[in-house]
Amino acid sequence: MSKKIIDFEKLKEQCDEFETIKLLSEEGEIVDPEWQPDLSDDELIELFKQMLWSRTLDTRSTKLNRQGRLGFYAPTAGEEASQIASNFAMEKEDFVLPAYRDVPQLVQHGLPLYKAFLWSRGHVEGNKYPADFNALPPQIIIGAQYVQAAGVALGFKLKGQKNVAYTYTGDGGTSQGDFYEGINFAGAFQAPAVFIIQNNGFAISVPREKQTAAKTLAQKAVAAGIPGIQVDGMDALAVYEVTKAARDFAINGNGPVLIETLTYRYGPHTLSGDDPKRYRTKETDDFWREKDPLVRMRKFLNSKGIWSQEKEEEYIEKVKAEINEAIDKVENMPKQKISEYLKNTFDEVPANVQEAVKYYEAKEVK
Repeated sequence: MSKKIIDFEKLKEQCDEFETIKLLSEEGEIVDPEWQPDLSDDELIELFKQMLWSRTLDTRSTKLNRQGRLGFYAPTAGEEASQIASNFAMEKEDFVLPAYRDVPQLVQHGLPLYKAFLWSRGHVEGNKYPADFNALPPQIIIGAQYVQAAGVALGFKLKGQKNVAYTYTGDGGTSQGDFYEGINFAGAFQAPAVFIIQNNGFAISVPREKQTAAKTLAQKAVAAGIPGIQVDGMDALAVYEVTKAARDFAINGNGPVLIETLTYRYGPHTLSGDDPKRYRTKETDDFWREKDPLVRMRKFLNSKGIWSQEKEEEYIEKVKAEINEAIDKVENMPKQKISEYLKNTFDEVPANVQEAVKYYEAKEVK
């Protein structure tokens, strides 16, 4: 009597069957005429403007950091479609829980730019948000925002609110326990969350293929019993469509969705000493430069006759002025005092810290 053999290779292949959703070619042409984004010309222009704003902010923030006028900074150039187009699909009433590279989404969701700069400089005012602003400050702990998003989403469900909690992490974040706990909890309670993995290929310097044996990161949703989808993260229209569909799915009581965007960061992981030339090749950089989300979107708008180089230059100058105004405001604000820093660190200030507060307050008066 023959023994039946379990074909584990076939089982593995079945887990790897994830199509990458793509709408725009590298030449800015629609690749699937039946799948057109439900956006007016004005909305398409606004989406592209926000992407241009993000690229300009990245360039200027890098310079400000090197001048010593800005603190911690994680470059975002290359990820505009992944970040901005996903945020563009959301509503102001939705709750965003960003990682430290997701400042552009936070500002476009409604945070004043000067507040983002204050956060970068470690100023307490950068963490003080208006009561009606639905967001948390950027999370430094890798993956922790996934657990928080699950909790916020469950809160929406319990209150009967038609909103979602949406959050981001990089490919490295999917190797963290918090990532699995967050998607599992949200899936178990059918909480309205949209989890976005921005797969830029490297967790600082560690290539994605050395982090996990999974062929895609989207397939990690299967273990949590929730839908997972992979999208071309350099294609703003595809990212928008997928995120919008995920939001509609979640708010209609169907539970969370996991989205993997295939994207790339053109700069280093952060400006705190990382050198991407040590672990990325010129060939890899060139490959992704040819997929630049701004170039792709610009070609699309130009083909529709609704954008021009003149409009772009005029808008970029406006953004530069906005950035200058924000950094000037930050540099003219009162600096934090050591006593205030100590008091802000604790809800219940320990006795030894109280003594330190008194010591520094006395010195600060002088």
